[in-house]
Amino acid sequence: MLPAGVPYWIAASVTIAVAVSAALLLHYVTLFVARRAAARTRTTTDDVLVRRLWAPTRWLLVGFAILAVQPTLDLGERQAALLRQVAGLATPALFGWLAINLLGAAYEILLARTDISVEDNLRARRRRTRSGILYRIALFVIALVTFCLMLMSIPSIRAVGVTLIASAGLAALAVGAAAQPALKNLIAGLQMAFTEPIRIDDVVIIDGEWGRIEDIRLTFVVVKIWDERRLVVPVSKFLEESFQNWTRETSQLLGSVFWHLDPATDIDRLRARLERVVKANPRWDGRFFNLQVTDAKPDAIEVRALMTARDASTAFDLRCDVREAMLAYIRDEMPEAFVRKRGEISVRAGESA
Repeated sequence: MLPAGVPYWIAASVTIAVAVSAALLLHYVTLFVARRAAARTRTTTDDVLVRRLWAPTRWLLVGFAILAVQPTLDLGERQAALLRQVAGLATPALFGWLAINLLGAAYEILLARTDISVEDNLRARRRRTRSGILYRIALFVIALVTFCLMLMSIPSIRAVGVTLIASAGLAALAVGAAAQPALKNLIAGLQMAFTEPIRIDDVVIIDGEWGRIEDIRLTFVVVKIWDERRLVVPVSKFLEESFQNWTRETSQLLGSVFWHLDPATDIDRLRARLERVVKANPRWDGRFFNLQVTDAKPDAIEVRALMTARDASTAFDLRCDVREAMLAYIRDEMPEAFVRKRGEISVRAGESA
């Protein structure tokens, strides 16, 4: 209790300060105990929750403390209306902040449990892709709902909104027409979350470029090209146009290498050499390889070697290794296999050569 004769504003300030200090102390003690308890567990789930909840819960407790002592402040009508207005704006904002942090914690926990660095990462990539798209959609919805609730707490804006609804038809059509590309990609992003034509870390060829899916947003996809460039592609393009996905069902691939050699080349000898080269290469996954003549022309034959690898990057390196090793072997041991031009010289009787 404050002594009699203390100015009203000092008494109100002290009351609010005590309430806020008590709320901050309660928040600190509670979250400190929760953090210590989370540190003793093996899982990181509780650590993420405590870290994400620290800031929004602190300000929520402060807001509740101020509202709890409001009846004791003996506010005038004008001050009470102002406090109600501030509370109407702050309460949806704080709860929206809390919901966003809870959503972020769930997404962070899911990312920690989906390791896409392992060799067989198809299931992890599927979960990470779907959760990433749904997370951004939910984030957008929470932010939109929070913003609308904050606006509805202002009587003047709520009244204007009711008035404008009757005449908003043409404006809605105009806005809808202008936002058609964005809405199209937004709906395509939602569709992609369930149909999954692509996933995070998929290897794709689109617009003639080879790369990996680095990020999937609501309206666009970032493809990391092999030379470190980034190709930004609208989401709708992956649903409306054809593209190559090399890791749709599995990351394993079948690579090919071609040579154009002389028709007289000893294919069995080449096939035996290919077997030694492929089996000695650590990038081969041990599933399959072969060598065949796939085409024949007057001056050359087309020889194709096939070999398997665990993923696209390894398959590319394996193809380069095999191509170089076989070319070196042909150069050193079978030079007659290189394409040669042939001609025929005939000498008629009685004519000098």
